[in-house]
Amino acid sequence: MSVFKKLEDKIQGLFEGGFGRAFKSPVQPVELARKLVKEMGDNKVISVSRIYAPNEYTLFLAPEDYQQFEAYEDQLKSDLADYLQENARKEKYDLLSRPIVLIETDEDLVVGEFGIATRMVSAPGPAAPEAPPAGLPTDIGQTVVYRPLAQVDGTMAVSAREAEDLGLARECITLTVGDRVFEVTRRTVLIGRSRHCDLVLTDPNVSRRHAELRQRDNDFTIVDLDSTNGIEVNGRKVKTQALVNGDIINIGTTRARFERKPC
Repeated sequence: MSVFKKLEDKIQGLFEGGFGRAFKSPVQPVELARKLVKEMGDNKVISVSRIYAPNEYTLFLAPEDYQQFEAYEDQLKSDLADYLQENARKEKYDLLSRPIVLIETDEDLVVGEFGIATRMVSAPGPAAPEAPPAGLPTDIGQTVVYRPLAQVDGTMAVSAREAEDLGLARECITLTVGDRVFEVTRRTVLIGRSRHCDLVLTDPNVSRRHAELRQRDNDFTIVDLDSTNGIEVNGRKVKTQALVNGDIINIGTTRARFERKPC
């Protein structure tokens, strides 16, 4: 059994038995662990000879979801930190300290949603043996919000990780903005400037809730949410447009390329 599997079993074990019967939140502890690892990789910083990863992770939960975790918060934070530490070891990331996991509530989130923000902070206690390179970002990054995957019939969809574990073939759907590739992993992707959007754009010409990418069956459609500056697909202004591989979407003054291909 792999180290990650053992750690996942330990994390999930917190919510089994008598407590597990009362655990109603769609936010699952193992999914939190996997998304934290994703954010660690997405926010790494490559220096001349090292790869630094964030060492502080703030989890934002809806108040109702937090109540489900509250009694086990300290143990959960410790186990999640162990999971991050093992991933850093596996990927050969350098950390300024042992990972720190914080949990806060956010009333803007609904049940089943959670956010993650990361940053790099100086090691507590005695100074680290070697100072990090100049220019290493220490400000908290944007909060990435995860929403539950749902099928048309309301049941939970198979996640990309679960599909991989089950050996299922799947299609990769991406939106590429500059050098950034955003993988579409849910049926509705909210795009805008708000930190609560799935795909956050810093373009001042983008509205806080500008557009949505929506999946219905096997089709994807981009929908303008009554934004100030609208959207264009392949240079043509639209309110709603079905997308095909390679379509170029202009959101404000930001250009995104829609792609779908076998993984």
